[in-house]
Amino acid sequence: MLVIDRFPVVTLVTTLPLNEGSPVRPPLPLRGKTALVTGVSRRKGIGYAIARQLAELGASVFIHHFARHDAEQPWGGDSLDAVTDGIRSALTPGASFGDDDADLADPAAPAELIDRALALTGRLDVLVCNHARSGGDGSMFDMTAERLDGHWAVNTRATILLTKHFADRFAPSTDTEPTRPGERAEIERVDEHETGRVVWMTSGQQDGPMPGEVAYAASKAALAGLTKTAASELARRGIVLNTVNPGPVNTGYLDAETADRPLDDLNEFIAGTPFGRFGTPSDPARLIGWLATDAGRWIVGQVITSDGGFTL
Repeated sequence: MLVIDRFPVVTLVTTLPLNEGSPVRPPLPLRGKTALVTGVSRRKGIGYAIARQLAELGASVFIHHFARHDAEQPWGGDSLDAVTDGIRSALTPGASFGDDDADLADPAAPAELIDRALALTGRLDVLVCNHARSGGDGSMFDMTAERLDGHWAVNTRATILLTKHFADRFAPSTDTEPTRPGERAEIERVDEHETGRVVWMTSGQQDGPMPGEVAYAASKAALAGLTKTAASELARRGIVLNTVNPGPVNTGYLDAETADRPLDDLNEFIAGTPFGRFGTPSDPARLIGWLATDAGRWIVGQVITSDGGFTL
């Protein structure tokens, strides 16, 4: 399914009070940009909050969803019509919206999804890889090759391939030979105000154990570990990459009626954190929205934790 909506263009003229010598700061810092956010199929999810945040900042937004995955989880699925309507309502005048369903376990899906998102406006400036396979996991002693490969294919391989295809469309390479280990391409100076943005999502596995989630933790740890390498290579094409650990965000898996884990000890622990609550999807969404704007251009190749002091 591919749905594309367009709204009439409205020109907005805003006069802002400025201090002498200060730059003009646009009220919609992502106006004219297009963003792809993966893993957006539930209004309680982080992906939904990210998509709305980017829309409110002025971007045209294309979302990816795979509702069948959520339907198999304890927290269940959601109405895709309600999801898409909620994001459309956050769009600013002149912005566009599109969505598509894809199973990112398919090796061909990442390239196809990037091309569909690119077709929305003819440009693609921001990629947020929020998708993740959850469930069907286990401890080290329950582990199978199938479980490991299933999580790797979606959480890690698809993220890397999405980023590769995004980079190929954003700034096509003229290199014809494969890069050898340790070889660095010559740096071509880029306009720091015109950089593409990529955000990966990790899961705090470096902050403590994740019992019963070995395949998931391994697939997410790979992204955190690859961040420096990927950011170094992408920067040479004018693309800024960072990885965000959103901390314990309640997307339904921490509600008593839909939890996939024991909550007694966790609830007692969270009561002792600085703000005494789990995160909400809007918490990491605000950070990711900022990273996508020009204000976040100096943050490159970092794994950033947004957890309200959970690790303290």
